[in-house]
Amino acid sequence: MQRRSFLQTMTALGAAAGLPISARAAGKYDPAAKYELKVTEVPFRKNSAGRQLMARIYQPQGAGPFPTLLDLHGGAWQRKDRKAEEPMDRAIAASGVLVVAIDMTISGEAPYPACIQDASYGVRWLKAHAREWQGDPSTLGIYGSSSGGHVAELLAMRPHDKRYNAIAFEGDTSVAYVATRSPISDPYARWQQAERKPNENLIKASKTYFQPWETIHEGNPQAILERKEKVVLRPLLIMQGELDDNVLPAVQEKFAKTYKAAGGDVQYELFAASVHEWVAEPGPQTTRAHEMVKAFIARQLAA
Repeated sequence: MQRRSFLQTMTALGAAAGLPISARAAGKYDPAAKYELKVTEVPFRKNSAGRQLMARIYQPQGAGPFPTLLDLHGGAWQRKDRKAEEPMDRAIAASGVLVVAIDMTISGEAPYPACIQDASYGVRWLKAHAREWQGDPSTLGIYGSSSGGHVAELLAMRPHDKRYNAIAFEGDTSVAYVATRSPISDPYARWQQAERKPNENLIKASKTYFQPWETIHEGNPQAILERKEKVVLRPLLIMQGELDDNVLPAVQEKFAKTYKAAGGDVQYELFAASVHEWVAEPGPQTTRAHEMVKAFIARQLAA
């Protein structure tokens, strides 16, 4: 109660001094803080297939304004929804971050770049609505897991891409940072790995999402950097499982090095004895991932 009273007082003083919300919010985020959460769901948008996409809101119970994070789910572009990363979302939100997880179009409904268009719309939508849940839109970052990490990387690197921003909504798609777990940073290399295993599900996932097939190169973060396209390089966290046979650690490490060589600020962390979706189960490495994302957010806000 004392901490919340202090934050309320500091917020009021900041407002009286005419400070922007971001200046007031950036200095107060404590990744070790503990908040109770209110979890609600609201309609997000209807996609081209007519499905109602939803948003799940993890709102810390306090005065705020709280840093804001958009969660983009994985599922090989073909499955899962806003609930996929619930343990991670709850862990981050409980430290004093407004976390909003959205459904995205899956590949059976529409191929690339449909889900990136959902994410682009989601950034602008959340910036417009964050204050309704005591969030600070100026601090908005993205968390993406697996194929959601692929979406997050592309959206952050190409914030002005007209294809990605095709769904009309006012605002800009720029983000403060990108945190990822097992991102598909090189979808062509991931497809090659699926062929070698072989993993028929992942082979089909790539073939269904990237239509025409050539878009697997056009929408490839690793290839984009190698082509030296003009991109925006936001601070990036990559958390990678050592035992991942879906997205190989060597491929991920190569992307991190390429990102850094291009001038980007990247933190690459390898998680020992961890598979592709290690955060799905409680354990020391899952807790480490939760704490790492919170610490990464704190550094970006302090910067």
